[in-house]
Amino acid sequence: MVIFCPNCGSLMLPKKYDKKKRMICPNCGYVKDEVSDLKISEKNKAKSEIDVIEDPENTANLPKVEVTCPKCNNNEAYFWTVQTRASDEPETKFYKCTKCSYTWRDYS
Repeated sequence: MVIFCPNCGSLMLPKKYDKKKRMICPNCGYVKDEVSDLKISEKNKAKSEIDVIEDPENTANLPKVEVTCPKCNNNEAYFWTVQTRASDEPETKFYKCTKCSYTWRDYS
């Protein structure tokens, strides 16, 4: 069931409000009266931790970039990207120093 807020046009979300099932606008707070055929169930919440991703074993095929290693100050590192968060957020860049093999992340 998709319901849009009559005040601001935002997508309304199902919630239990005053022990009744209602549709609530997250933008302006408009509350639609109790909806009888609305089913509310909690889905698994997203993990708050980031899974550790192993370093690639074969760095020979990875591109190199000029970036300063935070550990040894070397100016060259291998890099690769991984989608570690939601698909609507940018992917995470991983760097591995060509000198000391230190690995770090860049979220920008």
